[in-house]
Amino acid sequence: MATQLVYTPVESIEGIRTELRAGFASGKLKSIAYRKYQLTQLIYMIKDNMTRFEESLNADLGRPVLECRMLEIIPSIGEVAEQLNGVDKWSKPTKPPFSLNFAAMRPLIRHEAKGTVLIISPFNYPVWLSIGPLAGAIAAGNTVCLKPSESTPATSSLMTELIAKYLDNDVVRVVNGAIPETTKLLELQWDHILYTGTGRVAKIVATAAAKHLTPITLELGGKSPVIIDPACDLKTATKRILWGKVVNAGQTCVAPDYVLVPKDFQDKFVGALKETYEEFYPDPDKRSSAPGAFSRLVTPQATARVAGLLERTQGTIVFGGEVDKENKYIAPTVVKDVGPGDSLMSEEIFGPLLPIVPVENVDEAIKFINERDHPLALYVFSQDEQFKSKVFNGTQSGAVVANETVIHPGADGLPFGGVGPSGYGMHTGKYSFDMFTHQRASMDSPGWVDYILKFRFPPYTTNKSDATLRLMRSLPTRPTGPPALSGTSKWWGKWFLLALAVAVAGGLTSRLKMGSLSLPSFK
Repeated sequence: MATQLVYTPVESIEGIRTELRAGFASGKLKSIAYRKYQLTQLIYMIKDNMTRFEESLNADLGRPVLECRMLEIIPSIGEVAEQLNGVDKWSKPTKPPFSLNFAAMRPLIRHEAKGTVLIISPFNYPVWLSIGPLAGAIAAGNTVCLKPSESTPATSSLMTELIAKYLDNDVVRVVNGAIPETTKLLELQWDHILYTGTGRVAKIVATAAAKHLTPITLELGGKSPVIIDPACDLKTATKRILWGKVVNAGQTCVAPDYVLVPKDFQDKFVGALKETYEEFYPDPDKRSSAPGAFSRLVTPQATARVAGLLERTQGTIVFGGEVDKENKYIAPTVVKDVGPGDSLMSEEIFGPLLPIVPVENVDEAIKFINERDHPLALYVFSQDEQFKSKVFNGTQSGAVVANETVIHPGADGLPFGGVGPSGYGMHTGKYSFDMFTHQRASMDSPGWVDYILKFRFPPYTTNKSDATLRLMRSLPTRPTGPPALSGTSKWWGKWFLLALAVAVAGGLTSRLKMGSLSLPSFK
């Protein structure tokens, strides 16, 4: 039986925000030890309840255990642990670069909490995209209102129960609900909002935030393309692309959305994809019927939307295509000969359908991408450094990745975020801490500084005005013209010239020692 998610009464939401503000005002989160206690509790909240999270994710998304652990549970624990390990260092005041003009005033940057923040998390990764940002907000010293997705009732109910049990209620609260509850949340003033979801809803969130001048981070997704070099490692490419597309039934914001491949290589590429598909799923009947074998679409509405895109395509289905709307199942499907105006190119698919778009070459592929919204991720499969550089340097996206898909948001030390229509702001790891942190400038200027800066006080005179010039930084040499945009020396050329100079110098030294220096003649 499906879990019934209990919605938070709309009339109580403002009171929850008020209680969280009081929790922040209490000052308890100024204690790093207290933050670390909450973070440690958060780690054990997940660890103690791994099986329950696996069960809830399977109930909501049909998620296999391996995907639950690899994509949600283990990364969530890792994200909280990174905040726990970094909070001591990240919270310390830092000094700006040395400046002779201001060093005596002891300038510092204080890393302070923003206050009470709102996190609106999505259905597709309901644990990782809730727990990760929550950990960053706590590490930074904020109190948090978490709004999980109503489309994952089992997981949202479980998190509501466990957060109340493991964390202090005046530090973190959960608000459940749909449009009315979210609308009420957005009517209130927050000190930062993180929203993960669709561009359509993001515009509503951003508009609401603007009314209060609330800073906001948006993680939105989009159609993340793949560019194929015919000389790539084809077996590796098809395994990683197909896995990236079908994991979580394609409901991943950085999933490969479509593939750009040279026309004369399309058939070989889709043939290799089919071989990989048959290796992944040797028993199609078991895949479509056994629970936990392949993820499901999140709702009947989502299933109908993706199925509609497939029904209207003008491309050719290479394999897959089976749809079972009652069980929210759509088979992994590859469609070739997809044109730019096809239904599969009309919006982010967010399902296990992979369109193959034939192009002439890499230049046309880059042009195709640049004519559309900047994606959240862009993938290229090639062993050629020049090919990869051409794609990297000729495009814009939230992330650009060679010879891999999907897993880069979990890579230690890398930011996760979009650009333009795929979102703005970044998080994960220290970037999450920084997102919820106010960099507060601080100075403490001693009285004797006025012996140096006494010219700043009225009455103003010509001598005082002239004295201000002492504050001006040293300037670079005035340019004689713009730099050359081409003809830059290769690195090996510089080393060659250096080696030649060393050799000549060595020869001259040797001749000087011998007392037989002769100068060359140049004609």
